[in-house]
Amino acid sequence: MSMADSIIIFDFETTGLSPDMGDRIIEIGAVRIEKGHIVDQFQALMNPGSRISSFIEDYTGITNAMLRDADSCSNVMYRFADFISNSNMVAHNASFDKRFLDSELQNIGRSYSGEITCSLLASRRLLPSAPDYKLGTLVKFLCIENSGSFHRALYDAEMTAKVWVAMLSTVREHYSLANIPFSLIQKINKTPKKSVSKLLARMGNISL
Repeated sequence: MSMADSIIIFDFETTGLSPDMGDRIIEIGAVRIEKGHIVDQFQALMNPGSRISSFIEDYTGITNAMLRDADSCSNVMYRFADFISNSNMVAHNASFDKRFLDSELQNIGRSYSGEITCSLLASRRLLPSAPDYKLGTLVKFLCIENSGSFHRALYDAEMTAKVWVAMLSTVREHYSLANIPFSLIQKINKTPKKSVSKLLARMGNISL
Protein backbone atom coordinates (compact mmCIF):
# COMPACT_ATOMS: atom_id res chain seq x y z
CA MET A 1 0.00 0.00 0.00
CA SER A 2 1.36 3.42 -0.97
CA MET A 3 1.74 5.72 2.02
CA ALA A 4 1.14 9.47 2.11
CA ASP A 5 4.50 10.11 3.78
CA SER A 6 6.54 8.49 0.98
CA ILE A 7 5.99 10.54 -2.17
CA ILE A 8 7.43 13.23 -4.45
CA ILE A 9 6.41 16.84 -3.87
CA PHE A 10 6.99 19.15 -6.81
CA ASP A 11 6.56 22.74 -7.92
CA PHE A 12 6.92 24.58 -11.23
CA GLU A 13 7.66 28.17 -12.13
CA THR A 14 6.19 28.97 -15.55
CA THR A 15 6.00 31.65 -18.22
CA GLY A 16 2.28 32.09 -17.60
CA LEU A 17 -0.93 30.43 -16.53
CA SER A 18 -1.78 27.92 -19.23
CA PRO A 19 0.14 25.45 -21.41
CA ASP A 20 -2.85 25.58 -23.77
CA MET A 21 -1.84 29.20 -24.48
CA GLY A 22 1.75 28.21 -25.18
CA ASP A 23 3.14 28.79 -21.70
CA ARG A 24 6.07 26.64 -20.62
CA ILE A 25 7.80 25.57 -17.42
CA ILE A 26 10.96 27.56 -16.65
CA GLU A 27 11.97 25.89 -13.38
CA ILE A 28 11.32 22.55 -11.69
CA GLY A 29 11.81 21.90 -8.01
CA ALA A 30 10.98 18.58 -6.38
CA VAL A 31 11.79 16.62 -3.25
CA ARG A 32 11.37 12.96 -2.54
CA ILE A 33 10.21 12.13 0.98
CA GLU A 34 10.33 8.71 2.58
CA LYS A 35 8.57 8.18 5.88
CA GLY A 36 8.26 11.94 6.23
CA HIS A 37 11.92 12.80 5.61
CA ILE A 38 13.42 14.44 2.54
CA VAL A 39 15.87 11.98 1.00
CA ASP A 40 16.44 13.39 -2.51
CA GLN A 41 15.78 16.47 -4.60
CA PHE A 42 15.58 17.70 -8.20
CA GLN A 43 16.09 21.28 -9.35
CA ALA A 44 16.63 22.69 -12.82
CA LEU A 45 16.00 25.80 -14.86
CA MET A 46 14.52 25.21 -18.32
CA ASN A 47 14.95 27.38 -21.40
CA PRO A 48 11.42 27.82 -22.81
CA GLY A 49 12.70 28.95 -26.20
CA SER A 50 11.42 32.50 -25.89
CA ARG A 51 11.85 35.49 -23.62
CA ILE A 52 9.84 35.69 -20.41
CA SER A 53 7.94 38.79 -19.37
CA SER A 54 9.22 41.35 -16.89
CA PHE A 55 6.32 40.38 -14.62
CA ILE A 56 7.55 36.77 -14.43
CA GLU A 57 11.12 37.99 -13.88
CA ASP A 58 9.98 40.15 -10.96
CA TYR A 59 7.61 37.50 -9.57
CA THR A 60 10.08 34.61 -9.58
CA GLY A 61 13.46 36.27 -9.57
CA ILE A 62 14.31 34.16 -12.63
CA THR A 63 15.71 36.34 -15.40
CA ASN A 64 16.07 35.94 -19.13
CA ALA A 65 19.82 35.98 -18.60
CA MET A 66 19.53 32.99 -16.25
CA LEU A 67 17.44 31.06 -18.76
CA ARG A 68 19.61 31.85 -21.77
CA ASP A 69 22.16 29.18 -20.86
CA ALA A 70 19.70 26.77 -19.22
CA ASP A 71 19.08 23.31 -20.65
CA SER A 72 16.15 22.80 -23.01
CA CYS A 73 12.71 21.87 -21.72
CA SER A 74 12.91 18.48 -23.42
CA ASN A 75 16.24 17.54 -21.85
CA VAL A 76 15.16 18.61 -18.37
CA MET A 77 11.81 16.85 -18.67
CA TYR A 78 13.49 13.58 -19.67
CA ARG A 79 15.52 13.77 -16.48
CA PHE A 80 12.49 14.72 -14.39
CA ALA A 81 10.45 11.85 -15.82
CA ASP A 82 13.20 9.50 -14.67
CA PHE A 83 13.20 11.16 -11.24
CA ILE A 84 9.47 10.77 -10.62
CA SER A 85 9.37 7.24 -12.09
CA ASN A 86 6.22 5.55 -10.70
CA SER A 87 5.95 7.63 -7.51
CA ASN A 88 2.78 9.27 -6.28
CA MET A 89 3.06 13.05 -6.25
CA VAL A 90 1.79 16.13 -4.43
CA ALA A 91 1.72 19.79 -5.43
CA HIS A 92 0.20 22.90 -3.87
CA ASN A 93 -2.66 23.76 -6.23
CA ALA A 94 -1.97 20.55 -8.08
CA SER A 95 -4.42 21.16 -10.94
CA PHE A 96 -2.14 23.98 -12.16
CA ASP A 97 1.09 21.99 -11.98
CA LYS A 98 -0.49 18.83 -13.40
CA ARG A 99 -1.55 20.64 -16.58
CA PHE A 100 2.04 21.74 -17.19
CA LEU A 101 3.47 18.35 -16.26
CA ASP A 102 1.14 16.56 -18.65
CA SER A 103 1.84 19.02 -21.46
CA GLU A 104 5.63 18.91 -21.16
CA LEU A 105 5.74 15.12 -20.87
CA GLN A 106 3.44 14.76 -23.88
CA ASN A 107 5.89 16.89 -25.86
CA ILE A 108 8.65 14.32 -25.29
CA GLY A 109 6.52 11.18 -25.42
CA ARG A 110 6.89 10.35 -21.74
CA SER A 111 4.29 9.66 -19.06
CA TYR A 112 3.96 8.70 -15.39
CA SER A 113 2.10 5.93 -13.62
CA GLY A 114 1.79 7.47 -10.15
CA GLU A 115 -1.14 9.59 -9.01
CA ILE A 116 -1.22 13.27 -8.06
CA THR A 117 -3.07 14.93 -5.21
CA CYS A 118 -3.24 18.46 -3.88
CA SER A 119 -1.84 19.84 -0.62
CA LEU A 120 -3.96 22.99 -1.04
CA LEU A 121 -7.20 20.99 -1.02
CA ALA A 122 -5.92 18.90 1.90
CA SER A 123 -5.01 21.99 3.93
CA ARG A 124 -8.49 23.44 3.50
CA ARG A 125 -9.91 20.31 5.09
CA LEU A 126 -7.24 19.50 7.68
CA LEU A 127 -6.35 23.03 8.79
CA PRO A 128 -9.75 24.76 8.94
CA SER A 129 -8.54 27.52 11.28
CA ALA A 130 -5.74 28.74 8.96
CA PRO A 131 -6.22 32.39 7.84
CA ASP A 132 -5.92 31.33 4.20
CA TYR A 133 -4.30 28.52 2.25
CA LYS A 134 -1.46 30.20 0.42
CA LEU A 135 1.78 28.33 0.95
CA GLY A 136 3.47 31.19 2.79
CA THR A 137 0.49 31.60 5.11
CA LEU A 138 0.45 27.90 5.97
CA VAL A 139 4.20 27.92 6.69
CA LYS A 140 3.68 30.79 9.12
CA PHE A 141 0.49 29.27 10.61
CA LEU A 142 2.29 25.99 11.32
CA CYS A 143 5.36 27.80 12.72
CA ILE A 144 7.64 26.19 10.14
CA GLU A 145 11.10 27.70 10.05
CA ASN A 146 11.87 29.31 6.71
CA SER A 147 14.60 31.55 5.39
CA GLY A 148 14.41 31.30 1.61
CA SER A 149 12.44 32.96 -1.17
CA PHE A 150 8.98 31.80 -2.18
CA HIS A 151 8.22 31.50 -5.90
CA ARG A 152 11.41 29.57 -6.55
CA ALA A 153 10.49 26.00 -7.36
CA LEU A 154 12.77 24.00 -5.09
CA TYR A 155 12.13 26.19 -2.06
CA ASP A 156 8.37 26.02 -2.60
CA ALA A 157 8.60 22.23 -2.95
CA GLU A 158 10.58 22.01 0.30
CA MET A 159 8.08 24.21 2.14
CA THR A 160 5.15 22.23 0.72
CA ALA A 161 6.81 19.05 1.97
CA LYS A 162 7.07 20.49 5.47
CA VAL A 163 3.43 21.60 5.43
CA TRP A 164 2.42 18.16 4.12
CA VAL A 165 4.33 16.29 6.84
CA ALA A 166 2.86 18.61 9.50
CA MET A 167 -0.67 17.89 8.28
CA LEU A 168 -0.04 14.15 8.35
CA SER A 169 1.26 14.46 11.91
CA THR A 170 -1.92 16.29 12.90
CA VAL A 171 -4.05 13.50 11.44
CA ARG A 172 -2.01 10.82 13.23
CA GLU A 173 -2.25 12.58 16.58
CA HIS A 174 -5.92 13.55 16.45
CA TYR A 175 -7.29 10.34 14.99
CA SER A 176 -4.85 7.68 16.20
CA LEU A 177 -3.88 6.69 12.68
CA ALA A 178 -0.46 5.07 12.72
CA ASN A 179 -0.29 4.81 8.93
CA ILE A 180 -1.93 7.10 6.41
CA PRO A 181 -2.40 5.71 2.90
CA PHE A 182 -2.03 8.10 -0.02
CA SER A 183 -5.51 7.00 -1.07
CA LEU A 184 -6.93 8.35 2.18
CA ILE A 185 -5.67 11.86 1.43
CA GLN A 186 -7.15 11.56 -2.05
CA LYS A 187 -10.46 10.63 -0.43
CA ILE A 188 -10.23 13.51 2.04
CA ASN A 189 -9.70 15.94 -0.84
CA LYS A 190 -12.98 14.79 -2.40
CA THR A 191 -14.91 14.87 0.88
CA PRO A 192 -16.96 17.93 1.93
CA LYS A 193 -15.16 19.85 4.66
CA LYS A 194 -17.91 19.25 7.21
CA SER A 195 -17.60 15.48 6.74
CA VAL A 196 -13.81 15.11 7.03
CA SER A 197 -13.70 14.69 10.82
CA LYS A 198 -16.32 11.94 10.65
CA LEU A 199 -14.40 10.18 7.90
CA LEU A 200 -11.13 10.28 9.84
CA ALA A 201 -12.75 9.20 13.08
CA ARG A 202 -14.18 6.18 11.30
CA MET A 203 -10.82 5.36 9.71
CA GLY A 204 -9.11 5.62 13.09
CA ASN A 205 -11.23 2.78 14.40
CA ILE A 206 -10.05 0.26 11.84
CA SER A 207 -6.70 -1.33 11.16
CA LEU A 208 -4.85 0.17 8.22
